[in-house]
Amino acid sequence: MKLRALIVDDEYPAREELRFALSNFDNIEIVGEAANAQEAMALIKALDYQVLFLDISMPGMTGLELGSAIQELPRQPQIIFVTAYDEHAVQAFEVNAVDYLLKPVEHGRLKKAIDKVVKITQESLSGVEVMTGSSEIIVPEGDLRASGAQPGQGQIKIDRIPAEKQGKTVLVAESDIFFAFTEQDYIYIKTHADKLFTRFTLKELEARLNPSVFFRTHRCYLVNLHKVREIVPFFNGTYNLVVEDKENSEVPVSRAQAKKLRKILGF
Repeated sequence: MKLRALIVDDEYPAREELRFALSNFDNIEIVGEAANAQEAMALIKALDYQVLFLDISMPGMTGLELGSAIQELPRQPQIIFVTAYDEHAVQAFEVNAVDYLLKPVEHGRLKKAIDKVVKITQESLSGVEVMTGSSEIIVPEGDLRASGAQPGQGQIKIDRIPAEKQGKTVLVAESDIFFAFTEQDYIYIKTHADKLFTRFTLKELEARLNPSVFFRTHRCYLVNLHKVREIVPFFNGTYNLVVEDKENSEVPVSRAQAKKLRKILGF
């Protein structure tokens, strides 16, 4: 499979360097370049790109703003951010970025990112095989994307969250989620014994899961209060929540959220 790629960077030497790096991959076909976000948007609307290599710091509209705008399009290329700055990683994944690479890009990291796009594209074309318990269902293309759209005509809202496990997409029931968390700019769901990768952001999970059960304890944690076993005072008005998973994991509660938690739990 060859992926049609668009490179977006306001600096020509950076585009040239990335173009050279991508020439080592037989499954990448560079069919466009843009020097700014506005130019890139016009190209994306005109051609069905599968992958977008996107810089963040650009004059006018930033790469993050372009990534957000792309989420509103009917055709959405997978986004790999390529930037010199590491402080925007969390924001990058909020616009469903596949990966976040730092300049100068290492070959191994670039290959890993491209492999992710290949996998997602293949699943999108063939339908994703989803495991849930002992049964299997096929989820049509697009149904697993974290679009943030509200349920409406033609959409079904279910109390399960898509996540990855051993190359399969599994549907995790809300009741099986102990907590969700950020780790090295990726989002994971913790069940009793498993740690599963998900493409949702924490903000999207918070909006999707039952708000009377799931509580945002920290900017990096969302916890199922039904799974909390102990509340342990920490320091400076903060707490750790011990949950009932296999490892008795501890979930931090920030000082800002501690007051809300005390009100909810009545202590």
